[in-house]
Formats: sequence, C-alpha cells, structure tokens
Amino acid sequence: MRELLPLPLIDLAAALPFPLYLVGGSVRDFLRGALQENPDYDICSYGDEEVFMQTARAMGFTVKSVFRATGTVKLADERKNEYEFTRFRSDKYVRGMHRPSEVCFTNDIALDAVRRDFCANAVYYDVKNARFVDPLGGMYDIERKILRTVAPAKKVFGEDGLRLLRLARIAAQTGFSPDEECLAGARENAALICDVVPERVYAELNALLHADEKARDSSAPYRGLCILRDTKVLHRILPELTAGEGMAQRSDFHAHDVLEHSLRCVLYAPPCIRWAALLHDVGKPFCFLRDGNFYKHAEEGEPIARAILARLKAPSRLKEETAALVRLHMRDHMQNMRVSKVRRELVAAYPLLDKLFALKQADYSACKDDLSPAPAVVKWKTVLAEMKAEGAPLTLKDLAINGNDLHALGTPPENTGTVLERLFAECVADGTLNERKRLLRRARALTE
Repeated sequence: MRELLPLPLIDLAAALPFPLYLVGGSVRDFLRGALQENPDYDICSYGDEEVFMQTARAMGFTVKSVFRATGTVKLADERKNEYEFTRFRSDKYVRGMHRPSEVCFTNDIALDAVRRDFCANAVYYDVKNARFVDPLGGMYDIERKILRTVAPAKKVFGEDGLRLLRLARIAAQTGFSPDEECLAGARENAALICDVVPERVYAELNALLHADEKARDSSAPYRGLCILRDTKVLHRILPELTAGEGMAQRSDFHAHDVLEHSLRCVLYAPPCIRWAALLHDVGKPFCFLRDGNFYKHAEEGEPIARAILARLKAPSRLKEETAALVRLHMRDHMQNMRVSKVRRELVAAYPLLDKLFALKQADYSACKDDLSPAPAVVKWKTVLAEMKAEGAPLTLKDLAINGNDLHALGTPPENTGTVLERLFAECVADGTLNERKRLLRRARALTE
C-alpha cells in the first residue's frame, strides 16, 4: 500500500516522533482491491495534535482548520492532497447526537477502533513501518465482504443516527452485506435519523444514489436503497415515497408495487437523473389515498418532489429540474398524442429532453424489468429527427430571423416578442416554413 500513497504523507510519517496511521475507507478499499483515485486520507495517531501540526507545517503542509476538543486537524500538502488527522480517543455520546458529548484521548489503538462504526473501517496502516494493524478483525470482514459493527449494533447506531445512512451508503459503494445484528440494530434505532440535520441526510443519500461510481456496479444504488427500506430508515426520511409500499399497480403494466417500482427506476436510470428516478412516482400514493386512483400523479408529484428536496436542502437547480422531470415523465405515455402536439411538447421540454428520454426509458424498464426501447421514447425521437431534418426550430435561436430583423421592419418593440412567438409556433408545426425570406414576408404581414 505504501507505494500508492502520496510522497508528502510518507515523508511526514518519517519525520514525526510517533507512528502515523491511515484508517477508514482508503485502507478498506485498498484491501478489497478497489482503492479509488483521490481517496479520503483519514490519518491518526496517539501523538499530540500540536506536535503533529508543527511537524506538518515544517514539511510544507498547509493547516486548514483545527478542532482541539476532538484532536482533529485538517490539512493539505503541496500537491493538493487533503488529509484529516485525529488523535486516538474514546468518545461518549448522548443518544442520537452526532457529536460526542465527552472525548477522552488515549494511547490505545483498540480504544480508538471501538469508537468507529464498522470493523471494516477500523483497520489501520502504519505508514512508516508499512504494516497493517487490525484490532477488531476488520481484515477478515473485508475478505468476507461483510459489515459488522465495532460494538453491539444497538449501541453503535444509538450513538449516532448518521450511521444509519452510512451503513446503506457504504454497503452500496463496497458491495459488502451487513450482518443480521447490524441490520437489527439499525431497525431498532431507525427513528434517530430524524435527529440528523437535513444537509447531512442529503449528502449521504446523494452519495448513495451515485454509489455505482465507486462500486463500478450499476445495481449499487438500488442495493443501498433496499437497505434503507428494509431498516425503515427510508420511511423516516422519505415518507411520501414509502407510502407506496404494498400499493399494487395494474398487473398488465407493472410487476411491482409503487415503492419497488420507484427503487427499480433508480436501478435503470443514468446518474444524471437518479433523484428524478427515485421521486418520479411520488405523486401516486398521494393520489391513491385521496382519490383511489393514480390519475394526474405526475402533476401532483411535481410540488411533492420540490418540497422533499427543499426539506433536504438540496441545490436549487437540482430541485427545480427534478420537479420538472417528475411533471413531464408521463407525457404521451400511451403514445396516443397527435404528432402536432408531440412537436410542441418536444420544444417545450427541449432543455431537459435528453434527461426526460432517460427517465421515460428507466420508468418503462422498471415496470417489468424490460430493457427494450420504451415505445413513447421511440416515437418522440422519431418525431424529433423529422423536425431536425425539416429544419424546424427547437429554440427561438433556431428561428431564421430575430428581433433585430423585426426592428428593421418597423415592428413596434412591444410587439416583437409576440410576433416572434407566432412565427416560432408556425415553424415548429412545419419546419419547411423556417426560411428567412418567407419569415420576413410573414413578419411584415403580422406587423401591418
């Protein structure tokens, strides 16, 4: 492992008067043969953080922040690698609180190990002496691909609700399976997820939804979501979604209930639309409980999806884009929309078109695990190709004339937008009309 580490870290370990250890995900991923590019370098020792800082600065490191209460130092080397150093310690928690209520520094690596979450994350690598230290048998767990808590699972999850999400995210990213005690402890403490701030919940969920980027396994996000469902954590953070659990759908279209269909939509979705895939049918439980059917669930789902992402403090752009895709995903689902209407829909959705096609395809595949092309997507792509072949404008910029041309014709400024929109609509309906001379004549007639 030593030869894969940044040279500044190796030099720092050699200069310190005490051993320096790597711990956590970078060690775990190396041992499972999947060390990531630019991993998180969590380093630790029994040594004093003040001595560590002085040595690091002398070696050219930049200290970014210091938290003396927990013996934590964040720093970076000249090559822009970032590190987080912590002193060996033993923590005490108030049930459910993410921050320890009491910190006791120690020289005992075994005590430091049992303050962590999973044994697979509690394997240490002595950088100077190039050896592994394994106080809790984590190397065996990594070999068997299991997640086992460092102490009784009820205690581990009871100390920190964020670990409920870390369990699902790490399992998804690594392909490891939680043991039965681990799952039982998570179920018993599932309500503690409500004590975690929304930003942390969003960050962990977002990482889970992109877990395949580390796992190199397209099913990784689905597996993580299933753990959240089975431990009932998902029911606390996304109750609008889990209300669809056990809610049957038409068997001629669907093989799964509403919740399972939503999770499978994530399975079939590309990374850029994972949130939209997860929430695309969030309006179904609302509509069914209100009306006894799923009619207009896409339109009802739009504000629900927006409210969920606002509650999680998700980025505004993601929130609005996801809500729009939820609203649009059922357009022409039964392929009975007239071509003229499809042309207008394509133009209206044009900025999101690729993502909408991907969502409609994932939705179709999730119905009965059918990977064949979604008929509605095939139809819309065919119409889109016809429009492009005709030269039909897909945006106002594609129109053969613009506002300056209308100004030259003497069109009043207050009418320019209306005239352009009229010409645009005509050319969307028939792309052969998008010809400069013809549009100038048409504009002049509309202006007179």
